[in-house]
Amino acid sequence: MQRPRDDTKPDWSAPLGTSQRIRNRAIWAVALFTAAVPPAIVALGIADVAQDQINVALPLAVGFWLIGLLFSLWAAFPALRYWEVLPQTTRWLGALPLLSVSLFFSAVLIAALFI
Repeated sequence: MQRPRDDTKPDWSAPLGTSQRIRNRAIWAVALFTAAVPPAIVALGIADVAQDQINVALPLAVGFWLIGLLFSLWAAFPALRYWEVLPQTTRWLGALPLLSVSLFFSAVLIAALFI
């Protein structure tokens, strides 16, 4: 009796539309991360505002960034769950926004150590 090979792909597949949902969520994550950049630049430019002035740019930047983080997690979980059965481009498109967030945090931690 011959055993099945261990290196074969699983015979199950991702639910219909998973690739499209991963792509949409990853695109939204990148768009929201990009939308956070201009308010962050404005917030850094007016960082020393007086107490009576309101800095609206920083909460906008943080809000866009947090929603982008939510979308990147929302894209990464199904991409990692169905990693073996998804096309390679969809795999990396789903994982890249979250990888960029972790790269950003790593760079900030390294910069904080040397400052």
